[in-house]
Amino acid sequence: MIRKLVLPVRRMLHGTLRKLFNFLPQRRRFAVYRNLVDCDPAPNDRLELKIAETREELEACFSLLHDAYVGSGFMKPDPSGMRVTIYHALPTTTTLCAKYDGEVVGTLSLIRESVLGFPLQRIFDLTAIREKKGNIAEASALAVHRKFRRTGGSILFPLMKFMYEYCTTFFDTRHVVIAVNPKHIEMYESLLFFERLTQNVVENYDFVNGAPAIGATLDLRSAEEIFKKHYESKPAKRNLHAFFFRLELPNIKLPQRRFYTTNDPVLTPELLDYFFNVRTHVFSQLSDRKKCLMHTIYDLPAYQAVLPAISEGSQDGSARRRHQRFSVRCPAQLSLVAPDGAQSKIKLEVFQLSRYGFKAHALHPIPINVWGEAMIKLGPSEVSRIQVSASRDSGEGIYGFRLGEPDLIWRKFVNALYSGSIHADLENATRFMTDR
Repeated sequence: MIRKLVLPVRRMLHGTLRKLFNFLPQRRRFAVYRNLVDCDPAPNDRLELKIAETREELEACFSLLHDAYVGSGFMKPDPSGMRVTIYHALPTTTTLCAKYDGEVVGTLSLIRESVLGFPLQRIFDLTAIREKKGNIAEASALAVHRKFRRTGGSILFPLMKFMYEYCTTFFDTRHVVIAVNPKHIEMYESLLFFERLTQNVVENYDFVNGAPAIGATLDLRSAEEIFKKHYESKPAKRNLHAFFFRLELPNIKLPQRRFYTTNDPVLTPELLDYFFNVRTHVFSQLSDRKKCLMHTIYDLPAYQAVLPAISEGSQDGSARRRHQRFSVRCPAQLSLVAPDGAQSKIKLEVFQLSRYGFKAHALHPIPINVWGEAMIKLGPSEVSRIQVSASRDSGEGIYGFRLGEPDLIWRKFVNALYSGSIHADLENATRFMTDR
C-alpha cells in the first residue's frame, strides 16, 4: 500500500526537478551531466563483452532489443519476440553484446555502409560527413536489460567502450552516426560529444514505429582530444577520457583475426534461415530489388536454398554486380626504381582486392604503368610480395593496381575471401599457408 503511494509522488518530484533543470543554460546543464558520470574502471569480471556469433547470443540480443523497443513504443510486439531487420542479415553488420554471468544484458549493432545504405539515410542527409572522408558506421539497436538500467553506466559505458575499440581497431570507421529519440539526445551530446546532423527533429521515423528522431554524429579521429578537454581532471569514476582511451578492460574480448579484414560476418546458411525465414518473415517481405541484392551478397551455393526466391526478369544490372562479404585494410609498401636507378618506397593501404588486382590509398603520387614490387601485409604473420603496376588513378590518392603473377599466399587468401561465408572460414581455409 505504502509503495503504491510513494511511487507516484517520486515520479512527480522527478518530473518537477527535470523541468526545473531544463531551465539551466545548455552549457551548464551539460557540465552537470558530466559530473554525474559513473564509469567503473574495474568492472566486475562476471561481465563479458564480445561479438554475438552463436544462435543463442543473437537470439538473446534480438529479444532484448524487442522488449526494449516495445516498452518504449518504438515497435509493435512481434510474434517472434525479437526485433530483426534486413540490416542484421548483412555480413557488414556486427552485433555486439554484453553478458553478465553468461546472460545477455546489453546489445548494440554496428552497420557498415553497404548496397542498402544506412537505416537513418531514410530521413537524414550524410553529405556533409562524406565530405570529411573516412568510413561511416551507424550505431543502432542499442538496448540494456531493465535490471541494469538504474546501475549508472555499469553496462552502457563498457558497451560504448567496446564499440569505440571495435570501430577504430577492427571496423575501419572514422564517423559514427546515430538516430535517437529527442529525450535521449542530450546524453549523447553532453557525455559523448555527438553533434547533431540537423537541429530539426524528424517527427515521424518509420524505422522505429513513427517515433520522433534526431540524427547525430561523432568523428572518432578527433574524439580523444575533446574527451581529454572535458574529462582529464575528473576522478577515475567520472573520467570518460581515461575510460575510453587509456584503460584496457579484460572484459572486452576482441575477435582473433589472422588477417587484416575489417568485418566479422557470422551468419551461416542455418542462422540466416532461422532468423529471417523460420522465426520472422523478413526475407519474404523484401522488395524484388532487395531480394536480388541478397543473392549477390551471398552468392555461394550453400546459401541458395535459404535466400528469398526472386521472380523471372526482376534482376537489374546493379543487382547482378557482385558484393563483397569481407572488407580489408592491409598495410603495404610499393618499391619503384626510376630510369636513373634511384629507388623510392611508397606506403599504401590496400582496401579492396581480387585475384588479379587491388585498390589502395597512397599518400604520394604513383606513376601509371610503371612496374615495381609491392610488399603487402595480409595479416600479422602473412606477407605477399608481388610485381604490380598502377593502372588507374582514381583521384584523391586512390589507385587501381594490376598484378603480375600472384604468389601462393595472395591466391590462397583471395580464394578464401571469395569462398568464405563467416570470419572463421578464413582461418580454416588458409591453415596450410604456413607450409608454403
